[in-house]
Amino acid sequence: MAEQDLTLSDIGSFIPSTFVWDVSAIHDIDINSQQFKELFVRLYQNVNIIATNVNLKDTGYYQTTEFLNGQQYFPDPNLTELNANPEPIYRNVYRIVINFGALPNSATKSVAHGLTVDKNFIWTRIYGGATNPIGLLGAPLPNSDIKLSVDTINVNVTTAADYSAYTTTYIVLEYLKQAG
Repeated sequence: MAEQDLTLSDIGSFIPSTFVWDVSAIHDIDINSQQFKELFVRLYQNVNIIATNVNLKDTGYYQTTEFLNGQQYFPDPNLTELNANPEPIYRNVYRIVINFGALPNSATKSVAHGLTVDKNFIWTRIYGGATNPIGLLGAPLPNSDIKLSVDTINVNVTTAADYSAYTTTYIVLEYLKQAG
């Protein structure tokens, strides 16, 4: 596929796997030659490609403390228009996991998330899962019987039935912190 034929759905963060180096040629290169300098430029470029792509991947760590997860959202249109820099400024996504404990019995339970939420905070994903270790069952959050919400202080779970047997619940919060 030619580079100009790419569409937005084809764009991603991928490391080329076809770097070919003739090892025998490397042994014979004069370290003072232009060929040796070109080798170092190509090595630097390949390492840069690898570093850039690794840094753009969504990190699979789910921590109970705030974590920069590698996701990036499109530039804020309001900030881009005000910014004289022609390069778009993508917004970093942060993640935290709340160890919520047991779900309630037809009630609302709140657990503090410990984040400082203000008018520049934007939630991007709020989800989780609960486990019933006795019945060997799992429940996604939210679902038709379980409402999940977040306010400035707490993660709130409201159940429409008795889910108290679901004693392990992890809730994942992902968000942007806009420039104020």
